[in-house]
Parts: sequence; C-alpha cells; structure tokens
Amino acid sequence: MIPETKYARSGTLHIAYQVTGHGGADLVFVHGWISHIEHLWEEPSVARFLRRLASFSRLILLDKRGTGLSDPVPLDKLPTLEERMDDVRAVMDAAGSPRAVLLGTSEAGALNLLFAATHPERTAALILLNSYARLAWSEDYPWGIPGDAAEGLLRNIEDGWGKGVAFEALVASQSDNASMRSWWARYQRLAASPGTAVTLLRRAIATDARAVLPTITAPTLILHRAGDPFTGPEHGRYLAEHIAGAKYVELAGADHLFFAEDTDRLLAEIQEFLTGVREAGEPERVLATVLFVDVVGSTEHAVKLGDRRWHDLLDAYYAILRAELVRFRGREVDTAGDGLFAVFDGPARAIRCACAITEAVRPLEIEVRAGLHTGECEVIGPKVGGIAVHIGARIAALAGAGDVLVSGTVRDLVAGSGLRFEDRGRHALKGVPSDWTVFAVAREPAA
Repeated sequence: MIPETKYARSGTLHIAYQVTGHGGADLVFVHGWISHIEHLWEEPSVARFLRRLASFSRLILLDKRGTGLSDPVPLDKLPTLEERMDDVRAVMDAAGSPRAVLLGTSEAGALNLLFAATHPERTAALILLNSYARLAWSEDYPWGIPGDAAEGLLRNIEDGWGKGVAFEALVASQSDNASMRSWWARYQRLAASPGTAVTLLRRAIATDARAVLPTITAPTLILHRAGDPFTGPEHGRYLAEHIAGAKYVELAGADHLFFAEDTDRLLAEIQEFLTGVREAGEPERVLATVLFVDVVGSTEHAVKLGDRRWHDLLDAYYAILRAELVRFRGREVDTAGDGLFAVFDGPARAIRCACAITEAVRPLEIEVRAGLHTGECEVIGPKVGGIAVHIGARIAALAGAGDVLVSGTVRDLVAGSGLRFEDRGRHALKGVPSDWTVFAVAREPAA
C-alpha cells in the first residue's frame, strides 16, 4: 500500500511528503535530481527497497519544490540548496521529527552535506549513496564530468525526456528489463518537465560543496558502486577522505540508481549503521514447484447451473483443494475464478497433490486439469513470480480433462519416487524461450 501523501508548508509553497514505518530512528530519504513519491512505489523493486528501510526506521520521503507532487515553480525559480534545506526542515517539522538521519542519493548529496553542516542539531547521521560533493571536472577534481560531456548529456536528456532516456546508464543491471524501462519513462514524465530536469541537472553540475566537508560532525556512511558509470567511486572516496570519521563502503555493481542491484547488501549496510544490527533480508529467490489447477469447461458449467449453484459448487471445490494442499504441505498463493495457484517445497508431493485433487473433485461432477514446473521463483511478499511461474501456467494450459502435466525438470527431479510419466512431446510455451518437453503423469501405479 502506498503511504498517504501529505503537504508541508515551506513559505508560500506546499511540499509533498510521506511517512511510513515505525522504526527507532527517523530517516529522511532525499532522492537525487527528480522524484515522484507516489510513482516510486509503482516499481516493485523500489517498493521493496523502501519497505525494507521502513522496517527499521520511520521513513520520510519528499518531493523537492518544482518536482513530483510538490508545488510547481517556474524554471528560474527552481530551488537553491538553501531553499531545499528550508523544504527539508519544513517536512521534518510537519512530520514531527526534531532530529533525523539524512539519506541522500546522487545529486541530493550536496543538499544533505549542507544541511548536516548548517543544522547539526537536527542531523542524527548522514548516509550518502552514489553521491558527490562536486560533479563537474576541474584541475583539482579530475574525475568530474568535463564541460563538453556535460553539455552533450544535457542535450540528450532534453531530447529524450519521458522516453526512458539514460536508463542504461543509471540502471545498467536492468538494461534489458522492458517493464522497468517503461516505468522509468513514465516516472520522468510525472516527476518533472524536460526543462525542469535539464535546469536541475545543470544546477547540480555547477554546485561545489567541497568546502562544507571538513565541517561535518554527524556520523557519516558513504556507499558507492564500484562500476557506477555516472559518478565513479572516486567521488565517494573523496567524500570519505574529507569527512572526519566517515565510513566508506564500496559495493560491487554498476547501477547509479539504488533499487535494483544487490539491494540486500546495500540495505544491510544502512541497517547496521543505523541500528548496530545487521540482518539478512528475506530471500528474494527460492526454488519451488508451482502447481496450477482449474476446472475444465467452467463456462459451460456456470451457464448450466446458474450463478447461485455455480458459486456453491466453487465453494465445495475450493474446500477440497485446500484440504489436499494441507495434506500434501502445499501453500496457496492465489485464486482466480476457478483456478488455483500453489507452491510446494518438493515436486513429488506437488504431483501427488495434483493427482489427489483430480480424483477428489469428481463427486462434484467436474473435471480439472493441472500443470507443474520446478524452478527458481522470485519472492514478492507472500506471493511468488518469475519465469518458473509462467512456465507452470503455460504447461497447465496444455492439459486436458483429468490431465496432470509436468515439465521435464519435474520429471527428472522425482526419479526413484515410483511415479510414471508419458511423453507428450515438445511444445512452444507462449512468452517462454525455446521449446519444452512435457510429460503426463501416468495414473496407474507402477508395476
């Protein structure tokens, strides 16, 4: 669920913010460059990242003035660092946060540095991720972006804004992820206009916060990706060398944005820094056997019986399915209409459950079909997803009345179990690479 968006008054302007979580420390997350605090939650990997932050903090998010859900302003009135500090302070006041940890990514680094130096009484700690004190090249800062390259970048951003521009550079690990690219394109359109995006980045390139570094007294954690193509690790090392007592952690990877690459390690570092406790995140991938079951000819049954009798039959049908899941230690993931999606930690039990279901529902005068596959699944809260789930669903779609079809992977994993199979040939599964050999479970016990 997306947290409620509220508004803080900063002078005459309204600054959008959200508060979520009940952890010990207040954590103000200042996103770099552009943001839209509601659309952030629409990308699952971002939502997982933010929920994990909120599991050990009271997380406060905000959109800077002129971006996202905060009041729009003309291009020549986009905020200075001083005005952005006013907005952060206004949000902290509205959220009832007298003192907070500041987490800043990328362009937000300079703001957080200035805030920590100017308002040490309100800064409990400072965390900078893939950030910098200066972005532009100079003779005494040779890893910055040269002027010609910066102008080329700004032109590309203006020309490609709202189409996912810079996706490969900012989220290199997801360069072939079409869904995330589409989200990023829409995020751009919602977060800022092309003129706003260019003006804010041009201002970031002109900013130099190096003089502030020796004045930082708050505990500081610097996190930086070793292969960040936009701001290389030299930026993070410079920060750590010039902030007294700062802890520097260089992470593997090439993403500039924070939410897609090895987030467990990143979040573990943040959690340990804030709480002193380092907890492993929930596993994001697990090997499981997926089972799909549905009623054959359900539309015809529904028409024949009428709505009330059909719903009564479905209640009895699901009661049988759930009893068999308990018996064979399966876990219901989802239902839709007359379909069931369940997962098992053992393929043989999943097959026997499917076979038991096909027999148990026959007194209801219906037939079911089932499909199974074993593979690595992505854990998404109580649900699971990923290509293995799609394969299981496609195999189930090939089944006829009474069939229990399995992939070759399942057949190979239950060798020695006494289960027998009939080869149903190779099939192209819609949306799944290559052809797959499918087997039907032989219903008679092995001789």
